Amino acid sequence: MKYFGTDGIRGKVGHDTMTAEFALRIANASAQVLAPNGGTVLIGKDTRISGYMFESALEAGFVSAGMDVKLLGPIPTPAIAYLIKKYQANLGVVISASHNSFYDNGIKFFNHLGTKLSDEIQIKIEDYLNKPTVTRNSIDLGRATIDSLARERYQEFCMSTYDGENNLEKFKIVFDGANGSGYKVGPRIFNDLDAQILSIGCSPNGKNINENCGTTNPALLQQTVRAIGANVGIALDGDGDRVIMVDETGALLDGDQLLYILALDLKSRGKLTGPVVGTIMSNMGLELALKKENIPFLRTKVGDRYILEMLRKEGGNIGGETSGHMICMDHAETGDGLITALQILAIMIRTGKPLSELTKNLIKFPQITENINNKNNFDVEKSKEIMSVIDEAKKQLMDSGRIILRSSGTEPLVRITVEGEDYKYVSQLTKQLASKVSSIIS
Repeated sequence: MKYFGTDGIRGKVGHDTMTAEFALRIANASAQVLAPNGGTVLIGKDTRISGYMFESALEAGFVSAGMDVKLLGPIPTPAIAYLIKKYQANLGVVISASHNSFYDNGIKFFNHLGTKLSDEIQIKIEDYLNKPTVTRNSIDLGRATIDSLARERYQEFCMSTYDGENNLEKFKIVFDGANGSGYKVGPRIFNDLDAQILSIGCSPNGKNINENCGTTNPALLQQTVRAIGANVGIALDGDGDRVIMVDETGALLDGDQLLYILALDLKSRGKLTGPVVGTIMSNMGLELALKKENIPFLRTKVGDRYILEMLRKEGGNIGGETSGHMICMDHAETGDGLITALQILAIMIRTGKPLSELTKNLIKFPQITENINNKNNFDVEKSKEIMSVIDEAKKQLMDSGRIILRSSGTEPLVRITVEGEDYKYVSQLTKQLASKVSSIIS
């Protein structure tokens, strides 16, 4: 596909696809594909300053195609997925570049079921981009309204998924909103559950999203948890569909560790169905730890929509990515950082155990990733020279590790990941491979 990546369309504001003109066109094209007879579309966004521009452009594109628009303002991505079904809308759009800095932005689409679009639908939308935009007659144009209750409805939904035996009145929580779309709803949820909460990364100014905060920059969260003696730290990414957590010692827990906790809890309560689903990036330690518990584990390509496809196919109810995209099928069919955090807190309440103890039987393998600039979109997977380099390295590792080479679906990068038992060897091999691949691309 030319425009869609692993999670919608993304890029630097003012360049390529990230212009107001393109946003209008993609809105108009998606309306023609997903709602040719009109209907309702929900538009949400994160806190980037460019969100205002794209919001207006998308609104114009949808209204001209005859769709009614509900503007939800800054709200987490999973809220759109939930509210589409609640409002019986035809589709939803989120304006966000997730964990990227403010100078990037993106456009994510959800269908009438509140799930990401299939490759086939995305290809069809791209085909429509080659056609002129449609402007209906005046009597058939859509209209736009502001929904001021959307955040409150999503908050109520999140809280309904918490099934801890008690509220959190004895819990001290540090919450990091990444200066993003969860900056209001996150603290309100934990406050309503009576937790003692200290919020950081909850003062967005349009330019500080993910800046020294959030899932990609958790150092301040770790320091704060240790400094105030908190039970747990919770960090979202810019659009609220990812979460990582920090235990009482200040140690970081990524998506693999959270997935392990969730899977063991579901099994202990007789509620685990089907296999646990991860991705090619999931740590080998997770797979081995689940195997010891007789829990089957499957891998997919990177992207929560592929995890959802596999969960549906295999009848599973829990899956996730190392980055913190977690899908708890019993509650939602999209990654939701706040819902995931609430499930982990409920487990801590039920078991009476701190986070550090809940992950003690999961021993992660050293895993190192190097990013290589790929501004010219070199197709590494079709390069015989690069594949030969990777195959030779895999022979050296044999069965004691893994090598993953993939193009990023969200940034102009090629990522090389090496995983194995010995950190020093893994580090050396990663650097060697990155140097060789970079030389070939150049």
